[in-house]
This record gives sequence, C-alpha cells and structure tokens, in this order.
Amino acid sequence: MFAVHFYEKNTLFISKLLNEVPAVGSEIKLKGRKGKITEVTEINENKYNVQIELEVVKKVPLVSAVDKKKRR
Repeated sequence: MFAVHFYEKNTLFISKLLNEVPAVGSEIKLKGRKGKITEVTEINENKYNVQIELEVVKKVPLVSAVDKKKRR
C-alpha cells in the first residue's frame, strides 16, 4: 500500500492510499474531474507525490441570463 498525494499547481488536491503508484502520462479521474499525471516523485518507500494537470471546466451561461439580456 502506498500513500499517494496528488498536487495541482503546488496545492494539495487529494491524498489516497493505493495498491500501486500511477504512471507518468496516464489519464486519471479524481473528484469527478479528468486529469493527466505529469510527474511522480518518491518521498519514502511508501510515500509518493504526484503532480497532475486537470482539464479546465468550461462554465456555460444560464439560459435565463441570456433571455434577460435580449428583452432589453
């Protein structure tokens, strides 16, 4: 069992206890968001820091907000 700490831009995103360490370049899904592993660093025998790059979430404007602009 390995303690894996996932970081996004030097901010701790989530820590998990995993059976195997994820590989660099592999796709991963954490907290419902898709991401890609960019770097894996071994701290101890069973502690790893993993840098991830998550996909940007595109915000869609509400339909009601668009309708209000058209009425004016």
